[in-house]
Amino acid sequence: MSADVVVVGAGAGGLAAARALGARGLRVLVLDRQRTPASIAKGEILQPETVRILDGWGVLDALRATGACPVDRLAIRDPQGRPLLALDYGTLPGGYRQILCADYGDLRAVLADGLPATVEIRWGQRVTGPLCAADGRVTGVRVTGGDGGQEIRAALVVAADGMSSPLRKAVGIDVERREYPHGLVAFDVPGVQVADEVSAYRTERGLCLVYPLPGGRCRVYVQVTPDEFRGRSTADLADWCDRLLAGVPAVRPLGAALRANLHRRQLLAVYRLRAARLTVPGLALLGEAAHAVHPMAAQGVNSSLADAETLAAGLAAGAGGLDDAVVDRALRDYDAARRPQLDHVATVSHNAARMITSVSGLPRLLGARMMRRTAANPRLLGLTAGNLSGTNVRPLSLVDRMYQLGLLTDRHAQPPVPAGPATK
Repeated sequence: MSADVVVVGAGAGGLAAARALGARGLRVLVLDRQRTPASIAKGEILQPETVRILDGWGVLDALRATGACPVDRLAIRDPQGRPLLALDYGTLPGGYRQILCADYGDLRAVLADGLPATVEIRWGQRVTGPLCAADGRVTGVRVTGGDGGQEIRAALVVAADGMSSPLRKAVGIDVERREYPHGLVAFDVPGVQVADEVSAYRTERGLCLVYPLPGGRCRVYVQVTPDEFRGRSTADLADWCDRLLAGVPAVRPLGAALRANLHRRQLLAVYRLRAARLTVPGLALLGEAAHAVHPMAAQGVNSSLADAETLAAGLAAGAGGLDDAVVDRALRDYDAARRPQLDHVATVSHNAARMITSVSGLPRLLGARMMRRTAANPRLLGLTAGNLSGTNVRPLSLVDRMYQLGLLTDRHAQPPVPAGPATK
């Protein structure tokens, strides 16, 4: 069997790649080892640049129809709900100036619905390794599934098979992978109304993140130590919830619903991951197979969809399919375009995470100072919003960092504004 492109992994990134490549007339086969899509708390905050990409693929209206929640602001707040730093996305340039908070399952569904006729998805197919020519070029994959084992030839293999990526390992691409000293516990809280913003509370325990979801629900992420939930009884969990609400008064209105859904929690380890390269001849890494960042800055799935758009832009179907020269050129362009952008995303995400998640010592003091200085500086606020949204990416300079730390005085800065009333 053969295809122009084999995409390994049917997460949002893999499906986005299939959609974008299929739209260019390529024969795309998507393989996923799961028999049905898994439900997981991830990829729910879609930045404005991702909204633009989805609109270009013709799926934005369908995603909005699922009840995806438009959000104009991302705010860092203290435990009482007073603003420490607020990013107003309505001031961004261009036509896309809102976040969409959507179900990850809905995002995958709208990407999968109405795929071009040249795209096929096969579930329950485990890729056991790449096929390689004598010169090392990847020429396809080996698969086991319901029909037994087979070899599938392809001009290009897209490894969208997650952070552990067996394909990445098989072709010898090294990664730098670091685990953060904390984890996150995620709650899907139904029947509550929260503000139309992404709210990151900076608390004594670290991060507490809250944002709306479709169907009158909200997502709550809480920073935890690696063993904080180990061996917990039901009574222990209730005590844990009481301590959380006592320490973060702003989320007390969620208390009853949160307690009722403690049993539905998801514990998540948090990693930074960066692949040494994005391609080898015949293969491209996409999404978490190539990069992972802290969820605080809401960049993960957004970067995956940008990967897919960039990769597809470099490929076009010829009358006889793809040849090696076309693929090689596209892979070079993909690596050259995405590597600096992903390095920038990694820096922005890590800095944002440290600002909120540090719980003691100098990192916490510096984080507080950087927030105050940024909040008082309209130019730095605009730069930060542009970088997080993806609509106006301009890395902060060394001088900007010195402004944030208060080592230099910026003439654009304003006197600190007294904290406003707590939100409800």
